[in-house]
Amino acid sequence: MIIAIHQPDYIPYPGYFYKIAKCDCFVFLDDAQYSNEGICNWNRIKTPQGELRLKVPVKQTFGDTIQEVTTRDYLGWKQKHLKTLKSNYSKAKFFDEIYADLENILIPEYKNIAEMNIAIIKQTCEKFGISKRFEHSSSLDITTRREERVIDICSALGGDVYFSGNGASVYQVEDHFLKRGIKLQYTNYHSIIYKQCWGEFLPNLSIIDYLFNNGYEWDTLKKQMQE
Repeated sequence: MIIAIHQPDYIPYPGYFYKIAKCDCFVFLDDAQYSNEGICNWNRIKTPQGELRLKVPVKQTFGDTIQEVTTRDYLGWKQKHLKTLKSNYSKAKFFDEIYADLENILIPEYKNIAEMNIAIIKQTCEKFGISKRFEHSSSLDITTRREERVIDICSALGGDVYFSGNGASVYQVEDHFLKRGIKLQYTNYHSIIYKQCWGEFLPNLSIIDYLFNNGYEWDTLKKQMQE
């Protein structure tokens, strides 16, 4: 069984869904320490002026895990994000469908930012027709860190292949995985090109940009990723 692991990012880029599609079981690393350098609370969209960052205001203290971080909904950020999306994508081909789906999943209250992000990701997978086994690292009661933690998660779930992001290659050692009966495999994802609004193409934006312009067309997306 192929295992992939990633923190629950906010409306992540297409490569995130490629990683999900390539595995049998996807683990949301929701009990990792929250970092302001991560993208759990922001992502990028496209406007007539170029790239724009959508950022979620959060309440957190140093050392909090992602599932302990809450969103500051009283600031009205959800309505602001939706208004920004409407302003910039209202003329996109699939705007009505995608906007309605996003509004329905975004507006409800969530216990924490992990729960919200996971709900958005799962809905997007369902609309794409991507059916996978999903797990939360917080439910596995694993306390090791970094490479050892990844190996322990794979082992606990019965995985024999770990599908990893390339960035982890700086600290992961293949032999350590093999000694536990796990094959280490790195992603070959590359930026895809698709129809966008507003002139010159910008790569690796939030999946929202793809959806507004192309709808839930996963087969076309998958084919380009494989090529």
